[in-house]
Amino acid sequence: MKKIITGLLLASSFLASAAEPEFNAKQLKQVAELRDNASNSDLSYQLLESLTTEIGPRLPGTENDKKAVAWAQAKFKQLGFDKVWLEEATFPEWRRFNESGKILTPSEQPLHLTALGHSVSTPKDGITAEVILFETLDELIAAPANNLKGKIAYINYRMNRDIDGNGYGPAVRARSTGSVEAAKKGAIGYMMRSVSTAHHRFAHTGGSHYQDGVTKIPNVTIANPDADQIARLIALGKNVTVNINVQTEDRGQGTGYNVIGQFNGTQNPEQYVLIGGHLDSWDLGTGALDDGAGVALTMAAAKHISEIKRPKRSIRVVLFAAEELGLWGAKAYFKQHANELDKIVAAAESDFGADVVYGFESNVSAASLPVVRAIAKQLAPLNVEYIGKNSANGGPDLIPFKNATSAPIFELHQNGTDYFDYHHTADDTLDKVDPAKLKQNTAAYAVFAFMAADAKTTIKAKPVASK
Repeated sequence: MKKIITGLLLASSFLASAAEPEFNAKQLKQVAELRDNASNSDLSYQLLESLTTEIGPRLPGTENDKKAVAWAQAKFKQLGFDKVWLEEATFPEWRRFNESGKILTPSEQPLHLTALGHSVSTPKDGITAEVILFETLDELIAAPANNLKGKIAYINYRMNRDIDGNGYGPAVRARSTGSVEAAKKGAIGYMMRSVSTAHHRFAHTGGSHYQDGVTKIPNVTIANPDADQIARLIALGKNVTVNINVQTEDRGQGTGYNVIGQFNGTQNPEQYVLIGGHLDSWDLGTGALDDGAGVALTMAAAKHISEIKRPKRSIRVVLFAAEELGLWGAKAYFKQHANELDKIVAAAESDFGADVVYGFESNVSAASLPVVRAIAKQLAPLNVEYIGKNSANGGPDLIPFKNATSAPIFELHQNGTDYFDYHHTADDTLDKVDPAKLKQNTAAYAVFAFMAADAKTTIKAKPVASK
């Protein structure tokens, strides 16, 4: 009987413990105060204004990139972060100098274009050739061998518009490897419709890749109205000839830095919530949406948390280097911290502009879901909906972490309906950011990071699937 009673008491104790809330009344009061403070603060906008105005575009390896690193260090220190440090990241450095284009036949017209990242230069006078149109990358791949000898290949694939930006991935296929497939068919140049939903006459840049053993050819995108013009001319049966002139330089290996600031936790400072964005940007605009907003709002979110309470675990803000040229800062961070990724209790990157956060999603162990639901409840007053699929992808710089299934990943889904109107173009400037929406983002990240860091239960990653 004594054993039975002891067993019942232990079971009762376990059930009581299991039923205890992840957050007590005092913590929830702090969450509400934090949410209100961040929702009414201009700090994130002030940081974004400073970065985009005082520094401007931040192509990896440039002087502005170096100034951005110094700017971030200084701002972290001014904001009172306990620790501020740099971690080196190397990357293939590249520059654009001049670019121009025009339609020559059937009539001369300007062509608004831009070189894709890592594109080789044309000769000084450019290249002139007939344009051969393909609607998709797959159609280009299926073209007969030498079908494009002496021609310029053109892919006319149009990206669709959606709240979650789901059209970006399919369109990026042509941006990444289109020039390689064109060169295999004998083309002397490659151009494509911009990976963009814009109606304005801005060309969209972005990363592209060459392949060993395949001739490197100039690689450009054209603004959507110009893409429409070429498509109409070809549909009319016209022979379209264009001149493309881009002057670029591959500068070999460059060196940049992840800039990191941390507020230390009070009980388990070695464990931390990782939030952040990427500090670099393309050179056409000032990188306000991509990704100045992510930099500013995560820095501000951490600062707002420190003003309410230092949570049990640390809050670490990582501003990744050289994301635009291939996630080089993220790869360097993952490599340097590979043996201690289990110290990350939650990770989220803001890299999708500055429109409102509408959804909250996790990618964590099943045992951690009660904490996730508790966080979601406190995000609801910000009009953030809980997405219970538990399959969040996270931002681009979290790809190395997600692939290793070694860190709990979160995604604060932003409305991306208009994001690709500006993304990677000269139109990515501060005036495209709504301060009120930036505040809502900041508040959402502050609530998420604070609660993940201060929860009774430590959030864990999904177990690694056995092979």
